[in-house]
Amino acid sequence: MKVLVLNGPNLNLLGTRLPQVYGTATLGEVEDRCRRWGEELGIEVDAFQTNHEGALIDRIHDAIGRYDALVINPGALTHYSFALHDAIEAAALPTVEVHISDISQRENWRSVSVIAPACIATVAGMGIAGYRNALEILSGT
Repeated sequence: MKVLVLNGPNLNLLGTRLPQVYGTATLGEVEDRCRRWGEELGIEVDAFQTNHEGALIDRIHDAIGRYDALVINPGALTHYSFALHDAIEAAALPTVEVHISDISQRENWRSVSVIAPACIATVAGMGIAGYRNALEILSGT
């Protein structure tokens, strides 16, 4: 199984941006852990981060026929990007949405995900361990 882990806007600042909310692990550390977790689960993991909505959409389109599934932390795009929702839906790849914090317990505007209906599952509030949980969901373990 081959999985693409996508991280959206501001996730390049992990480790320094609001560590009390997002923890102290950097994006590089998260990506490395995802690769290690993937190896443990028999999954090949590639990772991509961008602050640009269109670049995420392009990567989702490019994943068709190249990957078996997606993990996505869309950042703030979660709450308003119907274009991202449509790209996930059009790709027809099993996708798990991940949020490091529990978005349902934060500001009201963060509690709604327009991405979730296009995904097979959402994992939130588990810190970076949520990425492992997403990989486990995709692997069926």
